Amino acid sequence: MKFVQKEFSAILDEKKSKFIAFLLPYSDFEKTMQKLRQEHPKAVHFVYAYRYLNEFSQIVENSSDDGEPRGTSGKPTLTVLSGANIINSAAIIVRYFGGIKLGTGGLVRAYSSSLNEAIKIAEFFEYKNLENHILECEYSFLGQLEYILNQNGIKIIDKEFQNSVEITIALTKDEFEILKSLLPREIKII
Repeated sequence: MKFVQKEFSAILDEKKSKFIAFLLPYSDFEKTMQKLRQEHPKAVHFVYAYRYLNEFSQIVENSSDDGEPRGTSGKPTLTVLSGANIINSAAIIVRYFGGIKLGTGGLVRAYSSSLNEAIKIAEFFEYKNLENHILECEYSFLGQLEYILNQNGIKIIDKEFQNSVEITIALTKDEFEILKSLLPREIKII
């Protein structure tokens, strides 16, 4: 599964209609939709689809045809997101009507193609299911622990300095199993 961290857009012209596809992080969906409605007051449709992981790691997805014939725009847009294995992302496609009706097949192709154009130029990041763990060590072992974490590309989320040092890290289950074998016994897993 993959996701985007910033917005990408592409334009498709189909029989005088203009389709502007935006691929963006799901967290920006609401504010981007408002912004696009203000920036494109003469557009006729604002079709969208999104997919994200909820707190139970289940995929939640939704789409809207926004006035286009039922099943001709939102669903095909969602199908493209799903087929490309994209999560935690949203697609908004702004349509300017050019005066020529495209028919159901034409609409499906136009909406799907416009999003595919945005996907071609997008930069994706691989999704990892991260868990937080806390490691504890004496101050004298902090340098060694940070070196091990950096060498293994493990993200440090927080450091708490008291009688000892507690470091909160985020990593996958597999990365945690590997890390446990690399840690000296002076470093405790809390």
